[in-house]
Formats: sequence, C-alpha cells, structure tokens
Amino acid sequence: MSDQATIGIFLLLTLAFPAGAMAAAWLFRPAPIQSAEKRTPYECGVDTRGPSWMRFRVNYFLYALVFLAFDVETIFLYPWAVRFQALGLFAFVEMLVFIAILALGLWYAWKEGALQWY
Repeated sequence: MSDQATIGIFLLLTLAFPAGAMAAAWLFRPAPIQSAEKRTPYECGVDTRGPSWMRFRVNYFLYALVFLAFDVETIFLYPWAVRFQALGLFAFVEMLVFIAILALGLWYAWKEGALQWY
C-alpha cells in the first residue's frame, strides 16, 4: 500500500469516527422531556438576584492562559527526559534553550502582571 493510500485511510477514519459517534449518540439518546424543570440551567447554583451579567476582570483569563501555555509546554519535557541518555549533548543544549524561552515567557508574564490574582 502506498503512503498516500495509508494517509487517505487515516484521514477517512479520523472523519468517520467522530461522525459515527455523534450519529450513535443522536440515535440512542433518550426522548427529550420538555418540562420547566428540565429546561433550567444545570449545575448553576442558586438563582441570581438582580442582573447576572457582570464583567469579569481580564486577569483571570490571562492567569488561566499562562497556566495552560506552561502546562502544555511542560508536556514536551517528558519524552526528552525518557530518552535523555541516548540524545546526547545537542539535545541537552536544545532543551536548555527551550527552558530559557519558557523562563523568558514567565518573566514577561510576571512583568505584565498576568500572574497577579486580585
């Protein structure tokens, strides 16, 4: 089998699997019950008093974004640590550069106040 055929099969599978799962979920779902209780927001706590539309500080979003970025980047350290002995000095220097870039990003986020929780 050629490389293009293999890629094509994987592409079809990656498109067919989610479509099949969504079709099966739609086909086997229970019949919707239309009552006032079922249409209320699920797990939203106590009903609000007064206007519930209020602005949240953008710092909460920035804090979550910085956490997510560093969390995802830290995942790249694991395969490197597993193969550390076989990679040699070049990979070690590359990882030092990677960590330096992460530290630079942390310094910038700290300087801009993205880590202030108030």
